[in-house]
Amino acid sequence: MSGNSLVLPIVLWGRTAPTHCISSLLVMDDFSTIITGCHDGQICLWDMTPELEICPRAMLFGHTASITCLSKASACSDKQYIVSASESGEMCLWDVNDGRCIEFTKLACAHTGIQFYQFTIGTQREGRLLCNGHYPEILVVDATSLEVLYSLVSKISPDWISSMSIIRSHRTQEDTVVAVSVTGILKVWIITAEVSKMQDLDPVFEEESKPVYCQGCQSISFCTFTQSSLLVVCSKYWRVFDAGDYSLLCSVASDNDQVWTGGEFIAADKVIIWTEDGYSYIYKLPASCLRASEHFRSDVGKTKEGSIPPLVYTIASHSDKQLLICPPVTRFFFGRREPFHKLLIQGDSAGRMSLWSVPDASPVQALSTPLQVSSTISLQEAFDKLTPVSAGIIDQLSVLPGKEEPIKVTASVYIPSQGRLVCGREDGSIILVPATQTAIVQLLQGEHMLRRGWPPHRTLRGHRNKVTCVLYPYQISPRYDQRSLVSGGVDFSVIVWDIFTGEMKHIFCVHGGEITQLIVPPENCSTRVQHCVCSVASDHSVGLLSLRERKCIMLASRHLFPIQVIKWRPADDYLVVGCSDGSVYVWQMDTELCSMVSLAVKATISDTLSGNLPKYSHNALVVQAMKTNLTDPDMHVLFFDVEAVIIQLLTEEAQRPNPTLVSPETLQKSQAGADKGGSFLANKIFKQVKETMKETIKEHLLDEDEEEEEEMRRREEKSKSLSLLEYNLTMDTAKLFMSCLHAWGLNEQLDGICLERLGMLRPHCPISFGLISRGGHMSLMLPTFKESLLRQLSLATGLKLTLTDIVGKGTYGVSRAVTTQHLLSVISLANTLMGMTNATFVGEHMKKAPARPPRPGGTPETPRRTPAGPPQPSNPALQAQIKQGWSQLAAMHCVMLPDLLGLDKFRPPLLEMLARRWQDRCLEVREAAQALLLAELRRIGQSGRKDTIDLWAPYLPQYVDTVSSRKYLTVLYIPERE
Repeated sequence: MSGNSLVLPIVLWGRTAPTHCISSLLVMDDFSTIITGCHDGQICLWDMTPELEICPRAMLFGHTASITCLSKASACSDKQYIVSASESGEMCLWDVNDGRCIEFTKLACAHTGIQFYQFTIGTQREGRLLCNGHYPEILVVDATSLEVLYSLVSKISPDWISSMSIIRSHRTQEDTVVAVSVTGILKVWIITAEVSKMQDLDPVFEEESKPVYCQGCQSISFCTFTQSSLLVVCSKYWRVFDAGDYSLLCSVASDNDQVWTGGEFIAADKVIIWTEDGYSYIYKLPASCLRASEHFRSDVGKTKEGSIPPLVYTIASHSDKQLLICPPVTRFFFGRREPFHKLLIQGDSAGRMSLWSVPDASPVQALSTPLQVSSTISLQEAFDKLTPVSAGIIDQLSVLPGKEEPIKVTASVYIPSQGRLVCGREDGSIILVPATQTAIVQLLQGEHMLRRGWPPHRTLRGHRNKVTCVLYPYQISPRYDQRSLVSGGVDFSVIVWDIFTGEMKHIFCVHGGEITQLIVPPENCSTRVQHCVCSVASDHSVGLLSLRERKCIMLASRHLFPIQVIKWRPADDYLVVGCSDGSVYVWQMDTELCSMVSLAVKATISDTLSGNLPKYSHNALVVQAMKTNLTDPDMHVLFFDVEAVIIQLLTEEAQRPNPTLVSPETLQKSQAGADKGGSFLANKIFKQVKETMKETIKEHLLDEDEEEEEEMRRREEKSKSLSLLEYNLTMDTAKLFMSCLHAWGLNEQLDGICLERLGMLRPHCPISFGLISRGGHMSLMLPTFKESLLRQLSLATGLKLTLTDIVGKGTYGVSRAVTTQHLLSVISLANTLMGMTNATFVGEHMKKAPARPPRPGGTPETPRRTPAGPPQPSNPALQAQIKQGWSQLAAMHCVMLPDLLGLDKFRPPLLEMLARRWQDRCLEVREAAQALLLAELRRIGQSGRKDTIDLWAPYLPQYVDTVSSRKYLTVLYIPERE
């Protein structure tokens, strides 16, 4: 899928919160947002109120390795940007307000610390990121482009930098970077205005290099209260130095084998130091460390006991915390503008955030009573508080009588050509269900909510315990039988199923551990291997299982460590196995010989691992199972490709004179009329879209040869087909999508038309949408976002809003980028449906149920009312009403939405995102973008348009003649229409 495609994700999280083992954290300057990075590579955004209540809002995906550090990347409050870095050298620039990835890059080195530095050149303010890590220098990176500009290099004893601090000078134009290397040498660089302007890779050498014997340095911080002290925290002691000549003022060793992990100044005379086990201690500094005292520097260079400062406070970590798998991350922040809190914040491996508000005054009984936690919450606790609970993809089929929790989905695969979702569960069963239908049950209100066991489904039973992976080989390569579905489980078995009949065809039991992966070999392998699937197990074995011969043709089981990656060398008939210890084994596939064993660099293996983001095709709907950690149950993201939905709607309109119902099975055989569809679209969409349409038709409407069709008919006559539900897949996808996007509750009359005439369904809970940005990076709203949104809107309006006030329309108050994507989607689809014949969803969602109940394992249907039949296209009045309904829907979202919602609850669309779509390759999306851009320009008025021009001017091409430059922007000065 091209980066230009308009794709909207909707996520079904389920009741189990994603694993979030916190590795780094950051608090924004306005104290309204906390950002946490985790060891699995995700970033979580938490909203914080002035009363210090915390609520998780969204999760950001894109990094493929553990997050090592986070830093703010802008100083102005209107642009809340942060930068994140991972172990694999990835750097991403994010907009905290909506989770968009603004820029990303990958360097050959991993950062362990980043600090934001802003300076002024004339009237322009520039942002820089000073980065240190596993390399012997400090890299200076542009905070906007993430480009490395120059580096701070050591002439004397160059080594990795453990920690650094920036000392801003208010008296001169020179700022100082102070750093401590891993060998305990203090380095000082001077940054002047000339150095700041540098745009090349010439190094800047240090001004001073001094041994301070601080090995194992954890953090270094400058006292902003006195401008005269440096705090250096090492694992076994912490020290205070004079910031003028870096002489030692005070040194304190740790007691009871405690390991210090960081510290900060919290006042001119107090420091807070925290430990690896989550405890924090506040010390009052001796007079020799205070510039205002007459005893200042009286104990320079001494570490006598008389200089050890008294302990003021003890802050204990969360008392009832569970056993943690790694040390918690602790940081201290104080408000430089309202609110002026002094906050100690801790995040742990259970995804728990804990806050302590540190008072300025010393308590009377400080040491006897630890400071009480001000606020604490974990992701799972936030999920548990939700009403209604967060839905999973097949919860309606997974809640057993007498059980509160549904059976967890542990492995999934979606088959777009059939519209089916295959879900393996922790009890060993596998459920086959129509994807759009099960999503409708979870998200939308309707008759289906009263039905037991809806939608019709098939249950496959064969595994004795949890299903760990599911593979549909035909989806990856047409060389496989399209009936074969392969699953692996913790019972060491790999089972081959007939997906159409539900029969178990074969069981492979060749491994001595649970199956962790099922992989399809590449096309250019030998003929025998081409009909195999590769299975990987937790006993460090790899198998090649022939689906045609029904036997294992190779089992490689000499690996000493867990297998991380499988690669192929088909020309040599080699299978290459990379293990977690860095070793690489090369196996000859036909002979089961291990040809050689070599040691490789671990980083090479990790670099070959791909990210966890999905790869799209031109399908209107793709359902992707995701998890932040291997131990998690699956959450499911529904990716709607707006362009593909439009193309399929128009193609079907061209192919059929009358609406026809198709089942997922017959969808593949509908080749007739494809040429006619092409000629129809020639008038509707220009050449590039026509090519896309051909690819879509080629992918979905495969023309099978006569022998395969005859064989299929014989199979279907012999056993029951798995045609669980006959429906129009494209219309069903459009129905689900439009029902989720519409801003319900703003116009009762239009809502009635949508329900009765257009056949849409109203959501019964706020929907967790997502946003795909640069490079496939993605932000997904957590189901708890509604708590933050309700609080935010209640503050804006002064009214106490309830959950029903934001269902449907709430997402238009989340962020400007989300509003833009949603409005483009709903307007372009409404306009497409308006141009079609009989484009109504009435009765489509359960028009033709199976004549008989599903096979054993499925739930028989309960008696049901016969839904109203679809309106007949021959009725011109009815047809006109349907078109008018779509027209009203498009007009409301294009023009009337800001007034209906109220500006205090509406996040207007982003003009730059609309401008990029001005010449979109899809005609319907292009027209929607143009209409929306014109409507927004009229809404903001002449003053708003002038502000936009002033904002955009620095980024637009400069012509020699200034008159031409102004003409370049005249599109924004569109006069108001009468």
